[in-house]
Amino acid sequence: MKIHAMLAIAALCALPVAVQAQQNRPAQAEKKLYCWNENGRKVCGDALPPEAVDAARTELSVSSGRPLARFDEQLSPEQRAAAEEAQHQARIAANAEAARLRRERAMAESYETEADLRNAFGDRIVLVDEGLKTSRMGVANLRQSLVSLLRQANDLELQGKPVGKALASSIRAQHVDLLRQQAIMRQQQEERASLDAELEHAIERYHALRTPARG
Repeated sequence: MKIHAMLAIAALCALPVAVQAQQNRPAQAEKKLYCWNENGRKVCGDALPPEAVDAARTELSVSSGRPLARFDEQLSPEQRAAAEEAQHQARIAANAEAARLRRERAMAESYETEADLRNAFGDRIVLVDEGLKTSRMGVANLRQSLVSLLRQANDLELQGKPVGKALASSIRAQHVDLLRQQAIMRQQQEERASLDAELEHAIERYHALRTPARG
């Protein structure tokens, strides 16, 4: 009896040690299935080839089919820089759009009537028209002066006389001034045309923002 009792006690003492050893035994790694895109086609396999290591992929459990992990595509430095630049440009566009909406809301709140809005644009239009008028006069005067200088040079050549350095220099300077004034006038004409388009758009947005939305 004493021997049996001692064996029983020894067995009970050894039981927690066996349980702890079982708990500490590392679990067998779960088998995985890898799925990735290859030339626009979904490919799956139990091993990941070297050329797919940097590709976007999903790892699935073979036994249950549930996703275990997802990995995004690993971008090259050039691709990462391009993606960051695209995000930067998108933020700039979003900020510009938000600023435009704020300006339109401020416009709708600032003018009581369409006539008030037209009058505000009218001040800008008058300034551009005055600038255009001055530019047209300047272009006409410069062209007339240049034609006069060219006639002088032509008369000298017809008489067999050389065109002096002073006259040639004046012709070149007058031509440069004419080209510069013509460029200014073209910019003013473009600004004038854009003002008309901007006014029509402003009126359209003004009525859209001032008119209560109907349910």
